[in-house]
Amino acid sequence: MLDLLLADGQGTATSLSERLPVTRQAVAKHLVVLDNVGLVTVTPVGRERLYRLDGAQFGRAVAQLKAVGDTWDARLRRIKSIAETIEKRRR
Repeated sequence: MLDLLLADGQGTATSLSERLPVTRQAVAKHLVVLDNVGLVTVTPVGRERLYRLDGAQFGRAVAQLKAVGDTWDARLRRIKSIAETIEKRRR
């Protein structure tokens, strides 16, 4: 869904659901969550709601997720190093 919003710039629950393997209701629920966390902006258009990805907020979310991933990568490297040291001592 985020990929579609990034590619198209905007979409409604109906237009997005036509391109995804889920129901319109499922797409609408996901869009509400994205709106609640500030990743999309919503504009009423007739009976539909037009969703646009908030590029700045999305960029901050990506940066935060990258930082979390980098932290876990560093932790896993340390665990691997400790395990290799223990293995060497056993030999």
